[in-house]
Amino acid sequence: MRYLTARKRAEGKGAAHTGTEHHWYMTVSAVGLAFLIPAFVYIFGSALGGSYEEVIATFSRPVPAILTAMTLVLGMRHFAKGAQMMIEDYAQGTARKLAIMVVIGLSYVLIAVGLFALAKIAL
Repeated sequence: MRYLTARKRAEGKGAAHTGTEHHWYMTVSAVGLAFLIPAFVYIFGSALGGSYEEVIATFSRPVPAILTAMTLVLGMRHFAKGAQMMIEDYAQGTARKLAIMVVIGLSYVLIAVGLFALAKIAL
């Protein structure tokens, strides 16, 4: 007797055959962001309003720098996947393909710029 979970029964269903994968990715990244965002807001808030030297000192430490990098990368990937799903639902044809490429490219550019700025501060 085979036992199938609800996820296994749903996998491969739908027009694109990736709906379950997208849903699980968004769910997992949302849970990760639910823990990362409050910690990031606390660290960023404590540095906000400080002098230049204090802000540099805060983000030069490993924990705030790593937490900021994780929040940036996970947040932008979550944004890209969510925007892609929205575009797939509401756009068609060439506009769909171009919009998805722009959104994914924008998210990678923002990740690169953010990590570069963080590296300049941390190192």
